[in-house]
Amino acid sequence: MQIAKFRTEKRAAKHSSIRKTCLGTKERPRLCVRRTLKHMVAQVVDDLSGVSLLQVSTTSLESKGNKTLLAKELGKLVGQKLVGIGIDKVVFDRGGYLYHGRVKAVADGAREGGLKF
Repeated sequence: MQIAKFRTEKRAAKHSSIRKTCLGTKERPRLCVRRTLKHMVAQVVDDLSGVSLLQVSTTSLESKGNKTLLAKELGKLVGQKLVGIGIDKVVFDRGGYLYHGRVKAVADGAREGGLKF
């Protein structure tokens, strides 16, 4: 008899299978998304050298609104900062979360900010 997995265990299993195929390089780093109940965190990582290039959270944003709008603003900010340092292509790592809602809003905002996936 198989025991049902908790929601976090299912997400961790999905994330590990995604990470097998998703690798960030210096020319094309990995854009990771973490989601909490109140906030979103976007981090840009170069996996080959093990360096985090940029990390931005919705707590650092000054605008107000619902969580989805803040997630889109977060994506735009990440896109603008990366284009400013000369990176325009990234690999999107959704972190095991479903690609809808706030995760999709971060991706759409990053595309509006000038990034290409």
